[in-house]
Amino acid sequence: MYKHILIPTDGSALSEEAVRQGVAFAKSINATVTAVTVSPSFHTMSMDTMMVSDTREQYQKDCEDRAERYLAFVREIARSSGVPCESAHVVNDHPYEGIIDTARTKGCDLIFMASHGRKGVAALVLGSETTKVLTHSKISTLVCR
Repeated sequence: MYKHILIPTDGSALSEEAVRQGVAFAKSINATVTAVTVSPSFHTMSMDTMMVSDTREQYQKDCEDRAERYLAFVREIARSSGVPCESAHVVNDHPYEGIIDTARTKGCDLIFMASHGRKGVAALVLGSETTKVLTHSKISTLVCR
């Protein structure tokens, strides 16, 4: 069966429910978990390089702080369930690529993710990032509603 499960999170309520279910599933099959959250890279245009520098630093700090909150939630759920867990914050403009790349580099054999994330219903049935993971990943993916 599965030995190493990747659980992506974006901090949304549905994502947090997927975390709970993913960790419970991992516990039931004696698997380990890797949590991942993906932040887009900084993009802006400005004539004033000083303004961009300050903005970039603040953006990166905000992303790191937010990622740490999301990942700490997963680590705590896993810890309280007795499931080994590591975590990763990835910067990628395409969250689905960050998810798939992390699953591949960490040696995960299952991606356990929510059907929708922060962006809401971007497609009729599944969220756009979930759809892209399903379409592009060669790793088995379980979608949680």
